[in-house]
Amino acid sequence: MRQDNRSPVTLMTMGIAGFFLAGFFLLVIFGAQVYQEIVGGQAQNNHTRELMGYLITCAKANDCEGSVMILEREEGPVLVIADGDSGYAFRIYRHEGALVEDYGALESDPNPGVAMVIGETEIFEVEDRGDGTFAVTTDAGVVLFHARSGA
Repeated sequence: MRQDNRSPVTLMTMGIAGFFLAGFFLLVIFGAQVYQEIVGGQAQNNHTRELMGYLITCAKANDCEGSVMILEREEGPVLVIADGDSGYAFRIYRHEGALVEDYGALESDPNPGVAMVIGETEIFEVEDRGDGTFAVTTDAGVVLFHARSGA
């Protein structure tokens, strides 16, 4: 019969090593979860800034008298920003779960077939608050802008 030659010191050393190895794996798992939450929050922040910043930039870049209008249609509101006196306009509206923009003749209907996707949103509301101030609401929040030249 064979006798077990393992000493108590060897068993204790293996136990401590196993304990540290388990602790290391738990720290790696915890760190990965924290990193994933941080990256998700940063992505949401970038989405918010992208959506709201684009709306403001578009409105301010084409700021002339009477350039900002709101059209009501069955599918929802359309934010129309005239491109100076050219007779053309940027039209921003919600289509199939996304905020889109197209460019066309001021009097023509929006054309989702050629529209560029700005970002995903389930909410798109535009409100004229008077005095050239407009409020745009999306999933990302509410942004106010004031047409400098007025309406």
